[in-house]
Amino acid sequence: MKIDWAALGSVFGVSLVVTVALVGLFTLGISGLSRRERAAAQGDSAALAVTCAYACFAACVAAVGYGIYLIVA
Repeated sequence: MKIDWAALGSVFGVSLVVTVALVGLFTLGISGLSRRERAAAQGDSAALAVTCAYACFAACVAAVGYGIYLIVA
C-alpha cells in the first residue's frame, strides 16, 4: 500500500482552512447577535449587526450543506 502524502497534506490543509473560516463566520454571527442584545438593553437599534449576523449564519448553513452534498454525490 502506497500513501500519497502530498494529497493527504493538501486535504489536511484545505480542511483546516475551511474549518477555521467556518468557526470564524459562526463567531461573527454570535458577536452580531450579542450586539443586538446590548443595543436593546441600551434602547438603541443594531439592525446592521443583526443583518450581518444572519448573513454569517446563512453562509455557515450553505457551507455545511455544500459539504453534505459533496459527501452524498
